[in-house]
Amino acid sequence: MTLLEAVDVSKSFGGIQALSACCVRVEEGEIAGLIGPNGSGKTTLFNVMTGYERADAGSVRLRDKNLTGASPRAVFTQGIGRTFQLTRIFPRLSVFENVHVAVQRAGTAGVLKHWTTARERQRVDELLDFVGLSSLRDLPAGSLSYGQKKLLEFATILVSEPRVILLDEPAGGVNPTMITYLAERIQTLNGEGVTFLIVEHNMEFVMGLCDRVSVMHRGSLIAEGTPAEVRRNPAVLNAYLGD
Repeated sequence: MTLLEAVDVSKSFGGIQALSACCVRVEEGEIAGLIGPNGSGKTTLFNVMTGYERADAGSVRLRDKNLTGASPRAVFTQGIGRTFQLTRIFPRLSVFENVHVAVQRAGTAGVLKHWTTARERQRVDELLDFVGLSSLRDLPAGSLSYGQKKLLEFATILVSEPRVILLDEPAGGVNPTMITYLAERIQTLNGEGVTFLIVEHNMEFVMGLCDRVSVMHRGSLIAEGTPAEVRRNPAVLNAYLGD
């Protein structure tokens, strides 16, 4: 059953057509991948789906809810979380404080209103343990490695227990050991019912992790299928190796 979808989404910036009648769907319970050459519109599509950009045409739906034109806050409250290519953390706050800020952030009150302060702290500790950052809890977030910062951002979006998580290049600039660890965390959450849509340039990561892969080129969807089907699709090979 389709959980999240973009239907015929178009978006231009001046004379540049970033998205052209683009359609992408995410089935409930799957780990879906979204790939394509640089400039194919992947991050723009993420921004439209999560309210950071407004589409010129088309629609975004979460099951039976129309999220077209909704603000990032409204999207968040519907159970969608996302990360960014450049991590969004508070470098001067400690690792623990970063996650605690996310716990207390406006918009999560409906989820967390029954928590006491002690419960909030326990929840932060649980999330830091889940992403492997417990031993670094008191360090300034700015002192973490790039991969650790990505894990910290991941922890902050898990606070609201989203139904679907959009990850924008989670493996980019991260060492192989941490990539493997991140994949295991994603698989664990997926086993608990969390749905994922992942934009990524690391083909080994995508093809080894995702159930289904969608491929974009020049702002449109050109192929989708299992990793094996996508690998041998001539349109995909041409998009990456052709013009």
